[in-house]
Amino acid sequence: MITITDANYEEMVQTDKLLVLDFGATWCMPCKTVAAILTELSETYAESAVIGKVDVDDNPDLVAKYGIRNVPTIFLVRNGEIVDKMVGGCPKTEIVAKIEANINK
Repeated sequence: MITITDANYEEMVQTDKLLVLDFGATWCMPCKTVAAILTELSETYAESAVIGKVDVDDNPDLVAKYGIRNVPTIFLVRNGEIVDKMVGGCPKTEIVAKIEANINK
């Protein structure tokens, strides 16, 4: 899983792959669980998706851009547009289902 920041965001959204943005914080226990799942999935989907972590405490511009109010929040982005989202701790099966549903659109 890559680190996405206010500084490198524009470069990251230029991908033709599905972009999975995991908004979380180091102090958030559910965020750590979701991050572990996404780290594993980043290897599984390396050919078809970019999975990145956004620390909400360090990236206020992205937090404002996406209106993040709760962590963890996951946005699935294609061509700069949000195509799906998940808020709160999600099981691996739900995350996989959302990625699969949006990967080839």
